[in-house]
Amino acid sequence: MSIKEEVDILRNIPLFAKLEPAKLKLLAFTSERLTFAPGQPLFNQGDAGDAAYVIIDGEADVLVDTAAGKTRVATLGRNAIVGEIAILCDVPRTATVLANSPLTVLRIAKDTFFRLVTEFPQMAVEIMRELALRVERMNTQLREAMSRKAS
Repeated sequence: MSIKEEVDILRNIPLFAKLEPAKLKLLAFTSERLTFAPGQPLFNQGDAGDAAYVIIDGEADVLVDTAAGKTRVATLGRNAIVGEIAILCDVPRTATVLANSPLTVLRIAKDTFFRLVTEFPQMAVEIMRELALRVERMNTQLREAMSRKAS
């Protein structure tokens, strides 16, 4: 895959969509392309957050530890970004992410990610929007689960 193809992928991610092409090229160039086999973790819940990952190809499961064991809470595919919460909030990883098919990602290091957020306030706004959407989805899922439990 060429830098141009990586730039096209990054442009399709809301967090990066409004960055100018030169910055997207720099991001693609400074990112590391990694591949994972099915079942291989990108990272584990509790790990230090050192990077975010953009899924180029394949799918990954997001798992959280519960009293009953690991529970899948999402499956992510092409153009999804994962791992940004731990680097934004400087907290341990909030979930485990496992490849569930052959997976190719761009790994964006924490310092690169923060440099972009600092230089491009619009990116910070997009991050807030994405996180707010995730909170709303979780609230909806929680309401539905509580409703089923009450029935």
